[in-house]
Amino acid sequence: GKETRQIVSGIADHYTPEEFVGKKVIVVTNLKPAKLRGVESQGMILAGGTKKSIKVLETDLPAGTKIS
Repeated sequence: GKETRQIVSGIADHYTPEEFVGKKVIVVTNLKPAKLRGVESQGMILAGGTKKSIKVLETDLPAGTKIS
């Protein structure tokens, strides 16, 4: 809800950083931090699709809402 996390993902071929400005996306945060490409990732962005087309899941729920 009110914290900042660094998340490393493999979606650069499908999205630019500017496309995320102002968007609310669903993030999985109950994971152990992991090093990906030498950078610590502190969560996972929820997305679905194929290798050719990936769609990040957006929401209008309040920040910090638990997803089940």
